[in-house]
Amino acid sequence: MKGIYCLKIKCKNSIKIKVGKLGDINFKAGSYLYIGSAVNGIESRVLRHLGKDKKIFWHIDYLLSDKDVEAKYIYFLNSSWKIECDISRELSFITLPVKGFGSSDCKCSSHLFLFSKDILNSVEKLLTERYSFKKLKSLDFIEKFK
Repeated sequence: MKGIYCLKIKCKNSIKIKVGKLGDINFKAGSYLYIGSAVNGIESRVLRHLGKDKKIFWHIDYLLSDKDVEAKYIYFLNSSWKIECDISRELSFITLPVKGFGSSDCKCSSHLFLFSKDILNSVEKLLTERYSFKKLKSLDFIEKFK
């Protein structure tokens, strides 16, 4: 299925990671939301991101390869509409984005956002109620689409 996906990511500790051409980025401990699209299939793209033995290609691969970082939930929407930038723009009004992350092929400020717990609950409602995203735990997603 093609469409849009969001990864709810937990960063257990504050870390510094070199992210491709973006250089070193400091990530605070906390919850992040990453928004991406997969024209050729959400299942294979997300499974690739979640895998440990992968060639580092996308910005999100750098982050998810760190031992202190884990994708907890996956939100996905089967859609031919390219709305990830619309969602990213909405989220950029709620909190500060991680500048340039995941947005090298568009004009968005970012596709990765750090959230406090109270705001994250509102964002989850936005995804599931307004945009009709489905939500699965990472392990359930792996089992369903492996």
